[in-house]
Amino acid sequence: MTDSAGTSEDGRSPASASADGRSASDDRSGDREPSTASGASSEPSGESSRTSTEPGPSDSEDGDDPDLEALRREVDEKYDFDEFGPADMARMNAEEWDAAFDPDTWITGERLLERLEAEIKDRIAKREIFGTVERVTDAGADEDGDGEGDEDGDDERIVVYSDEGYAVVRSNGDVRGQGTVLRDVEPLVALCSMESFEVAEPPSNWSLPNPEDVSGGSSELGNQMMQVVAGVQLVAAVLLFGAWLLSDLDTLVAPAMGLVFLFGALFLFSTVANARLSDRFRSAEYRDRLRALEEAKRRPGLPEIVSENEQSGSSNADRSDAE
Repeated sequence: MTDSAGTSEDGRSPASASADGRSASDDRSGDREPSTASGASSEPSGESSRTSTEPGPSDSEDGDDPDLEALRREVDEKYDFDEFGPADMARMNAEEWDAAFDPDTWITGERLLERLEAEIKDRIAKREIFGTVERVTDAGADEDGDGEGDEDGDDERIVVYSDEGYAVVRSNGDVRGQGTVLRDVEPLVALCSMESFEVAEPPSNWSLPNPEDVSGGSSELGNQMMQVVAGVQLVAAVLLFGAWLLSDLDTLVAPAMGLVFLFGALFLFSTVANARLSDRFRSAEYRDRLRALEEAKRRPGLPEIVSENEQSGSSNADRSDAE
């Protein structure tokens, strides 16, 4: 009874078995530490060198971020994005473009069209863009030029056109067109795609005036003031010449000053006449452009014409790629 309770199955007491277990555990732990150290030191030199020299993702990101931030600061100092235009776009290289415009944060879709429409209207109100802007929705428009409508249904676009060209902007930021309008709209699409760019609120009367509302010239106040000054100089010249001819004055100062006033009056009168002719010419040219814009606005099916031009350009590009 005592033997069965005080000994284990192998004949050892529980205390001795526990002591042996602890000693075996200590031996195993003591053996494991040098084996681990020896295993670490016995790794191939090539593997250890490769592990120590390969840059991790954090290393590469830490190495690229300072350069990218420096390039962004340089781009911000070099370009004025509040007055960003086609000339600035032409000067930008690929690295500066990627640093200035982060593609992961670009605005697209309906919000892009709303921002772009507001910005274009503000530029038209400031007379920086000559043209008009409209929102166009084509049901089942053919985006890829394969002759079949797209699956996403309606294709909403912004159409900007003038008497000399047009530009069509889709919700994904794609811009097509021709003429000076395309050159003016392209940088605006890039700016409106940036979250940091603040779009100006257009005024209520943003559109261009009617041809009949254009006056024949600028304000007449300046011309009238110049005419008054010229008239005074002409009167002074006549008085000086009269005093010199009708009196016994032997001095030449009076006729000399009379000639100065006379030439001054003639110069001012000719300046006023030239200004009026220039104003009339510019006003007539501006009215002609506005009438041409109205003709383009009344032209039926402008979006269809744009679509045909885009599809023909796409088919020509496909044929050139096939050749």
